[in-house]
Amino acid sequence: MIAVAALGALAGCTKPQPPDKERPVEPQATQLRDAIQQPIDQAKGSEDAVDQGAQRQRDAIEAAGG
Repeated sequence: MIAVAALGALAGCTKPQPPDKERPVEPQATQLRDAIQQPIDQAKGSEDAVDQGAQRQRDAIEAAGG
């Protein structure tokens, strides 16, 4: 009886076996990320266009002597 208890205790203390082969993590929620990122990218593109227009306007004012 003691031997059975000792074997049970030893079996419970063994190290778990590592997985056979590591699998790469599959991407999750990429559609949600893309849906959030798209308007941000569009806004950055619009910001660049506005900044370029503002710079041209400042250059024109400066060239006109202002």
